[in-house]
Amino acid sequence: MKKLISDISAIPEPYQFISILWLSFLMAGVATGIFFSVIDPMQLEACVDFPEMGRIGAYTTGFFLFWILTAASSLLSCYFILPRKGSGAGDQSKADQA
Repeated sequence: MKKLISDISAIPEPYQFISILWLSFLMAGVATGIFFSVIDPMQLEACVDFPEMGRIGAYTTGFFLFWILTAASSLLSCYFILPRKGSGAGDQSKADQA
């Protein structure tokens, strides 16, 4: 059985970043599928100032916008969930173990 990593600094930063991008990529695919199964991209033509864009362009733009949104959400979640350096949160947990 694998041991869970309790210290996030043990995971290299590129792995942390790629894991956020990969999961947000998957969720952007799901969000794009759900969004465009309900809304036809040609109906958005009146709201958006890109009349020369076809369906494929709208799907692509929508996917990348959803990807940016989900990646930003994941990055902010990871930023706020981690304790800050010098906050004393790690010191308290070590004191509880002793």
